[in-house]
Amino acid sequence: MRVLVIAWKELRQLRRDRLTVGMMVMLPLMQLLLFGYAINTDVRHIPTVVYDQDQSAASRDLARGLEVTTFYDLVGQVESYDEIERALRSGKAKVALVVPRRYGAELAAGRRAQVQLVVDGSDPQTVGSAINTAAALAAARTSELLVTRGPTVATGPRIEVEPATWYNPELRTAVFIVPGLIGVILTMTMVMLTAMAIVRERERGTLEQLVVSPVKNLELMVGKIAPYVLIGYVQISLILVAGRVVFEVPFVGSPGLLYALSFLFIAANLALGLFFSTIAKTQQQAMQMSFFFLLPNMLLSGFMFPIEAMPEPAQWLSNGLPLTHFLRVVRGITLKGADFSDLVPELYWLVGLLGVLVLAASLRFRKKVA
Repeated sequence: MRVLVIAWKELRQLRRDRLTVGMMVMLPLMQLLLFGYAINTDVRHIPTVVYDQDQSAASRDLARGLEVTTFYDLVGQVESYDEIERALRSGKAKVALVVPRRYGAELAAGRRAQVQLVVDGSDPQTVGSAINTAAALAAARTSELLVTRGPTVATGPRIEVEPATWYNPELRTAVFIVPGLIGVILTMTMVMLTAMAIVRERERGTLEQLVVSPVKNLELMVGKIAPYVLIGYVQISLILVAGRVVFEVPFVGSPGLLYALSFLFIAANLALGLFFSTIAKTQQQAMQMSFFFLLPNMLLSGFMFPIEAMPEPAQWLSNGLPLTHFLRVVRGITLKGADFSDLVPELYWLVGLLGVLVLAASLRFRKKVA
């Protein structure tokens, strides 16, 4: 009987904590929707560019055949391997189809014709799907030609796909995961530490003392989060060094560019943590909200699952996460040697998201203080 009384007291006390009750309901629903609807390992709609050196009806038919499979989305034509490198380096494309000269003439003469499929190996999950689908399409087209022309397999025309994997030819998972861990760890620690730091000040009663002091609100906010910017850079450095020494992850880009763009990502997460701190009443609630935010980041940002495999609504949602754009930045710089011009679209996204989060945190903070 006494156990039931204690249990009833605990339920009534829990009912008063509306934030915790709401998270208890929303967390399983979000997990269900994310895992059941958004997560899909069957990679489709891979952005693809075409380097057509033949410019024949047969080469155009092959490119259209790739798009019909729905595994590839043709996003443009290129004129050289340098343009292929720029497209893959900037993230505009993940696959490039290279059709050599005399491709159509070789097929018309009943000989073997070989095409090349250049794949971005920095995302190993895309490589297998891209290569296997292209090989299956080439085999199907070869069968069609044999049926149409009627020669034997030994003497008939054949289409062969030669894969070329760039940036991670060994397809090592660590090369893909370790740079992404920079963004995931920064998201978790920056949001949580900032949210808990402000709430801790409120619980101890010292936040009000700071507010009534001559320190302005903006100065208070900057002063509270400045140490965590330094902590973020220390974490980036530790992961890069450990990744290089322990996992042999290459770093082919500019460290200065990575550190400069990382500031936008760190600041966005700190602003989000500050916003959470204005909602949470206790450090426990701040920690719960931080973990609640971490789940969609892990699943929708491209850290674990390809964004191209997700439904369009999930892809739109992923664009609202700073981690999505930072992963493209850090993987582009470390693995592909991307420069500033390659990362301009991600820079725009990070600046925009940072502005929104800073505005929301500032308005909410002033309202809370008032």
